[in-house]
Amino acid sequence: MAATPAPALGPSLKHLAVHLLTPLLMCLGMALAYQGAFHQPEPHRLAVAVVGTTPQATGLAGAVQDKAGPALDVRTLATRADAERQLRDRELTGAFVPDPKSPELIVARAGSDTSAMAAEAVFRTVATQQGVPLTVTDLAPTAAGDPTGQGLFFLLVTLSIGSYGSVAAIGAAGAGLGMRVRALAGLATSLVVSVIGIVTAGPVFHVVDHDLAAVWAMGWLYSAGVVAIGTGLHTFLKRWTTLALMVLFVMLNFTTSGGIYRPELQNGFFGALHSFWNGAGFLEGARDVLYFGGGAGLGGRLAALALWLLAGLALLAGAGWYERRRAVDATAGARPVEAAAEEEMDEAVGV
Repeated sequence: MAATPAPALGPSLKHLAVHLLTPLLMCLGMALAYQGAFHQPEPHRLAVAVVGTTPQATGLAGAVQDKAGPALDVRTLATRADAERQLRDRELTGAFVPDPKSPELIVARAGSDTSAMAAEAVFRTVATQQGVPLTVTDLAPTAAGDPTGQGLFFLLVTLSIGSYGSVAAIGAAGAGLGMRVRALAGLATSLVVSVIGIVTAGPVFHVVDHDLAAVWAMGWLYSAGVVAIGTGLHTFLKRWTTLALMVLFVMLNFTTSGGIYRPELQNGFFGALHSFWNGAGFLEGARDVLYFGGGAGLGGRLAALALWLLAGLALLAGAGWYERRRAVDATAGARPVEAAAEEEMDEAVGV
């Protein structure tokens, strides 16, 4: 039997280069996204207040604003109650209560520990210049299992990886199934992902110590949106789906969620995406439910999650129509084994 001739070197290298393009683009995208978002956190219009109506309080607020420039947005409030209300409504990051012997800074760390630390650094400097100690009061402490307040961010990571990783499996192993079946499989998978997320974040690690049902429901809404968008995109993007999902739900998602730094500590690009991206919708919505009584913009966050899911459903409908138009016979869904294996390998890279 004659030996199979070795493939030519040139075409083989080209084939290899095409397959290496996906992980290399992932590498570049992660470097640009994470370093661009996190490499130099600086305050940008960080909202703080000085409590009091005396000339001294007004003068202090003006002095702090003049020194900080655009890094801070310093306002004065008449009473401590006003400051506490704005902190609970997440309109403020910190409120300074002047006192000749014991000044106080009021924060709500559950909204963002890093932002609260930035506000504390500003007013600790003020207290140091006055030669008095600063007392810090936290109106919204985090759960016992989440002392840094970043546990919800890692819950978001869990939901995201489980969701977009499932898209790769549905696309590769379910290619012969109709769109309706794949969509239902995706919905069921997102339910499982959300249950895994809330069980580990709740009873296992106590990151979520109350309102588990509400956080779970938001997690399912978020996961279902990711899976629906990914399943719909797979029809059109094929092997490039994983790269697209990593851009949407890792590179631009984790960096704009507010889990590490909120918009007031980021540049304008990532701060702007925070207002409507789905990761921020889940994370800030969960914070609102757990620590701020379900206020502080919860409705807007739920609306963002719902709109992302609707976008996914629209993509599924468009993909289903496109597949029906391209269907020719009962065997049209069967692909060469080698091609299917290569696509599955490409998608698995992101998982």
